[in-house]
Amino acid sequence: MLWQTSRFAVDLARPQVMGIVNATPDSFSDGGQHAGAAAALRHCEQLLEEGADILDIGGESTRPGSPAVPLQEELARVLPVVAGAVRLGVPVSVDTYKPEVMQAALNLGADIVNDIWALRQPGAAEAVARHPACGVCLMHMHRDPQTMQAAPMEGDVVPQVLSFLELSAQSLQSLGVDKARIVLDGGIGFGKTVAQNFALLARQRELLDLGYPLLAGWSRKSSLGAVTGLPVEERLVPSVAAAVLAVERGARIVRVHDVRATVAALAVWRAMQQEEPTTTTRGALP
Repeated sequence: MLWQTSRFAVDLARPQVMGIVNATPDSFSDGGQHAGAAAALRHCEQLLEEGADILDIGGESTRPGSPAVPLQEELARVLPVVAGAVRLGVPVSVDTYKPEVMQAALNLGADIVNDIWALRQPGAAEAVARHPACGVCLMHMHRDPQTMQAAPMEGDVVPQVLSFLELSAQSLQSLGVDKARIVLDGGIGFGKTVAQNFALLARQRELLDLGYPLLAGWSRKSSLGAVTGLPVEERLVPSVAAAVLAVERGARIVRVHDVRATVAALAVWRAMQQEEPTTTTRGALP
């Protein structure tokens, strides 16, 4: 399976590790550490050394309750980083819901638009549709970052997320965007309860029935803290465990902070996969 992006046809036969680059002063887990273009670009290079396949650059925190960032401020944070990152030889994703940021990043050579709003903001779908080849990740979010955890979803989360993602993908395809450009994300932590987040993981294969690759973003999320009692800075092990479980259940891209540890864990998983009996030999007599 290939994910078509601006400059790369990404081979998803091997799960891809998307490294998070927060060019923000207020991210929930590493805010301020990489603020400023030079620091963010150094972080990009570090993530590539650790084995990242894709870089995801964002200039606005989406933690629960976070305020919106003005357009010009987000452009100032993101564009210098994108301009440098596109020279590093890997797909570059821009994490934004603003069509102006999308267009400016694509003009600089960005490969992927990663939108927590699934292109629901006015002009966002058109910005992606105008581009001949960029990849796009459509994510499910209940309500908005300011209110999503104040009143999370109710009921069985899986069919609601599945229906939303199916309609979002179909809507984008109706604008002429090829299916091969689209990846879906169930939106772990975006307006869901702890139980609902883990239901999405346990039943993740139901989302695969839509026929699109899945991205999973569990890294350092509060649900991991809820079940382990660990603060955000100590969630490396549960984050890696969740990433491997997501891949085991069919995710083809994992979006993570801790690239080196995730890459190592997936190497172990792949080694096991390579030795697993095929359906034709499983159960055969010795």
